Amino acid sequence: MTVSTLAAAEPETLEIATFSVGENLIGVDIRQVQEINRNMRIASVPMVPSRVRGVINLRGEVVTVIDLRTMLGLEAIEITREARNIVLSSGGERIGLLVDSISDVVTAAATDIVDAPGNLSGVDGRYFRGVLKLDGELLLVLDVDEVLA
Repeated sequence: MTVSTLAAAEPETLEIATFSVGENLIGVDIRQVQEINRNMRIASVPMVPSRVRGVINLRGEVVTVIDLRTMLGLEAIEITREARNIVLSSGGERIGLLVDSISDVVTAAATDIVDAPGNLSGVDGRYFRGVLKLDGELLLVLDVDEVLA
C-alpha cells in the first residue's frame, strides 16, 4: 500500500467549535470561524427580518449579526455575560451569529457525523448538516451555507 493510498483511506478529521443555543449544543467547522468576540454594540437596522439583530463595525467592516436562536425558531437571545458573537466566513461573506455561550473545540472524523433527524429538539432542522454523538449528548453540526442563504 502506498502512502497516497493510505492517506485516501483515512477519514477527514474535523475540528468543530461548539456553542450553546437554548438547550442545544451546536457546532461549526472551525475553519469557517473567523473570530469569537463580545462585541454586543449592535446597531439596529430598520425593516429587516426578526432574525437579523443588526450590524456591528468589525475593524472598519460592517458585519450583519444574526440571532441564531430566532433563526432556529426559539425565543430571541437575551444578551448576558456569557453571550458571544461568532463571526463566520463562507464564500467571501462574513456574518455574526449571536449564541448563548461558547463551549469547546471537538475533534471528530467526518464519517462520524450522521444525517440529522427531522425532529431536532424543537429547532428548524434544515440548518444542520448532521449530528455527532458525544458522551452523553448530541452535537448538532450547523450548515453555515444554509444559514447564510
